[in-house]
Amino acid sequence: MPAAFVGHGSPMNALELNRYTSAWRAFGQAVPRPRALLVVSAHWYINATAVTAMATPRTIHDFYGFPAELFDVQYPAPGLPELAEEVADVVEPTWVGADVDSWGIDHGTWSVLVHAFPDASVPVVQLAINAYKPLEYHLELGAKLAALRERGVLILGSGNVVHNLAGMDPGMGDKAFDWAQRFDDQARAQLQTDPAAAVRLREHSDYTAAVPTPDHFLPLLYFAGLAAADGGGVGVLTDGCAYGSLSMTSYTLGLDSALTATDDGGAAAPASGVPVDETNI
Repeated sequence: MPAAFVGHGSPMNALELNRYTSAWRAFGQAVPRPRALLVVSAHWYINATAVTAMATPRTIHDFYGFPAELFDVQYPAPGLPELAEEVADVVEPTWVGADVDSWGIDHGTWSVLVHAFPDASVPVVQLAINAYKPLEYHLELGAKLAALRERGVLILGSGNVVHNLAGMDPGMGDKAFDWAQRFDDQARAQLQTDPAAAVRLREHSDYTAAVPTPDHFLPLLYFAGLAAADGGGVGVLTDGCAYGSLSMTSYTLGLDSALTATDDGGAAAPASGVPVDETNI
């Protein structure tokens, strides 16, 4: 089963048709039907490693300051409780907890899946990012999860390579600050040449600006671990930037690079007149 990392950007992408959401839709149409989706979302960033293990996960609207229609979005995909046990098995001796009632499907997941798998029929399980662990832990855990791809599980990381909300400038539109572009370019080079050494990105001169907090960056390391275990080529699904300091670059593993979306002039920005919520995207 293929795998991917998606730069999810603003929650408003759930409602928008732009070149990024078009690429997510193309990805969903190109992959074989998965047995389940295992998603590592930047928005489930807690003090433990855990997976959702409920039969009916709820849709979580973990943001504020956006239009009512965004809060009306529901993504009623089923869960797959038995996948929690499989995750725990393939990553041993790493401990993984089973969450049966506290989480569900957050916007880092559903804002992408409403485009990639709009009928919400494929079971969705989320893997929490353990905030207490170093970068190496997440890279290695991603590599261990690779065994699930052989069992029909599509693994998706959802975050942003560059995610500096304090530095966002709505006037930049879909342009990138120089430092953001440099780091985004270096991340691409690292993934396409030596994903097993992706933790070296923390040595880049622009890392502190690009990754002021690790939550949105860490899903990329899970993808890098998968790519390292695969040994195959990493494709670019789409690239670009929003507001100067938010990378929208997305990657695929196990798919033809020809899938890359063309620019139709859209941008991963909120609808006209909707304020940017710089605190929770």
